[in-house]
Amino acid sequence: MNAWLLAAAVLLTAGLPPCGWVVLRTEPHERVAGLNLASVITAVALLLMSQGFGRTSYQDLALVLSVTGPAGILVFARFLGGRGRDALTPPDAADDANDAAARTADAGHPRHTDGGR
Repeated sequence: MNAWLLAAAVLLTAGLPPCGWVVLRTEPHERVAGLNLASVITAVALLLMSQGFGRTSYQDLALVLSVTGPAGILVFARFLGGRGRDALTPPDAADDANDAAARTADAGHPRHTDGGR
């Protein structure tokens, strides 16, 4: 094991678990930051392994990851945008009753759909 591989091992073992914790346990905007940092750490680790093993194909993987990583994070942010932890939990019966009461209150007010004629 040379210094390049040691640096990659340290980076992966010390850098990725905190990112995983942030992705699994925090608010959505912090999850996106943790995912972005994990993508950067993985790309740097691939570059270090490329030097350690003497293989240029790992540099290609790091390049592809550095291009597709932010795009994947944008897709993740778009997919979960505007939804918090409350959106992932099933609604209660009390919420259903409140929704039904709001619908009956709105039913008493007719809406004009004839364009104002």
